Amino acid sequence: MLSIATKVEQIVSESPFLTEGMALGLINLSELARQLRPQLESDLWKPVGQAAVVMALRRVSERLPPPDKTNPIMIAPRSGELTTRTELTISTYRLSDNSNECQRQLLALAEPFPGMFVTVTRGVHEVLVVSSGSLLHIVEEAFSGERLLARVNNLTALTLRLNPDTQKTPGIYHAVLKKLAWDKISVTNMMCTFSELTILLEHSQTAPAFSVLSKIVSH
Repeated sequence: MLSIATKVEQIVSESPFLTEGMALGLINLSELARQLRPQLESDLWKPVGQAAVVMALRRVSERLPPPDKTNPIMIAPRSGELTTRTELTISTYRLSDNSNECQRQLLALAEPFPGMFVTVTRGVHEVLVVSSGSLLHIVEEAFSGERLLARVNNLTALTLRLNPDTQKTPGIYHAVLKKLAWDKISVTNMMCTFSELTILLEHSQTAPAFSVLSKIVSH
């Protein structure tokens, strides 16, 4: 069973607003403890004392890095661009013995369309295909007979080019996602390569997300 301290740390870590507010010393821990008690008692199935919650919050806040000492988001030198691709579709299929052949066929079919976007990510139980909407018929042809689990259309991909040294920076992706969360921007999916972070969003979220990420690029 989870302890009070563990559950409190989990709640704080899952909220960028609490993390930031506690790091800046802007949150009254006693009042926050009072607000969290009903959730803690429900999750832990036992009475939870106010003092114990305050103590757990204080210990969490002491471990949070001061905002002025956090590592900045480093943009690739001379290439701090923000690339945008629109009209993308995510298709998620159940992983099967035929998935490798489907992927091979998809890449072969997409070869005559070099300007279009297509990428395949293989998970433990699923295969995720992100493609330009105009290539959806190719995706369906390559994965015909496979079980389609979900599909999301009309997405935008925003790609942020990062300095390769960021691979040594703890929490670098969290720092980017936290900025989006502060503006209540929902991320549909994300993909990472060695020095690129690509975030997939619904069309309605594109403009505010572009505004947030543009500030990172121009920083």
